[in-house]
Amino acid sequence: MATVAFIGLGVMGFPMAGYLAKAGHDVRIFNRTSARAAAWLEKYQGEACASPREAAKGAEIVFACVGNDDDLRQISIGEQGAFAGMSPGSLFVDHTTASANVARELAATAAERGLAFLDAPVSGGQAGAENGALTVMVGGEQADFDLARPFIDCYARAVNLLGPVGSGQLCKMVNQICIAGVVQGLAEGLHFAKAAGLDGEQVIDVISKGAAQSWQMENRYRTMLAGEFEHGFAVDWMRKDLGIVLDEAKNNGALLPVTALVDQFYSEVQALGGGRWDTSSLFARLTNVRDFEPSKQ
Repeated sequence: MATVAFIGLGVMGFPMAGYLAKAGHDVRIFNRTSARAAAWLEKYQGEACASPREAAKGAEIVFACVGNDDDLRQISIGEQGAFAGMSPGSLFVDHTTASANVARELAATAAERGLAFLDAPVSGGQAGAENGALTVMVGGEQADFDLARPFIDCYARAVNLLGPVGSGQLCKMVNQICIAGVVQGLAEGLHFAKAAGLDGEQVIDVISKGAAQSWQMENRYRTMLAGEFEHGFAVDWMRKDLGIVLDEAKNNGALLPVTALVDQFYSEVQALGGGRWDTSSLFARLTNVRDFEPSKQ
């Protein structure tokens, strides 16, 4: 058992930190909204701290799961950042979906302080976090990965080291590229079935047994057909992720025409008022949105 810190108790971080506490670790938490930290303490054993620096003090490993590059810089560097409270030789593990550049930047800053750094974005959504079944993509040194692995296993079903710092974020970008294309294909397929007068349930029952099967098909087709878009990763966050992907593609020369198009489609969903709808709401863009009654139009 170890003393660990967890910074960021959003829909992902809240249950992830909880799994560390349930495993018996001494968990010190920080969240910018103190009410969220209080809610966590009602459910799990641990200690709430007033700053990332305070949470990190005395921790063997500091975990973070926040919103974006700027959020990550804010909680890690500076006088009240986690790095200022960490002891030399301790490890910072970042579960934020951020850019590979910020991972490399913070790894260099950490090294100057004698700290280790892993970028470790996750996939699996809120349900994966709550069920302790996340997939974690890691960039960094083997020794640091080996140290972090038993802790990450508390809330993950798959953990892989992909290469040096930044590799985890690059792998997460591949993940988001693939999801964007699959969700758009599913939305178009269901839209076509409806236009052709087919029963969407029957269609999926047949094609989900063949090569068209996907996680998105199995888990989202019913809610898509029902016009319910409150079951997963929000469009606003997906657009943030796809922005990171497209910026990286400009740097490495990758051609991503479908990803760029789907990003544009998501901007149209935002214009419908669907920024907080889940990513399967691409279906709403193809169908008269007035046919549906999602509670967050």
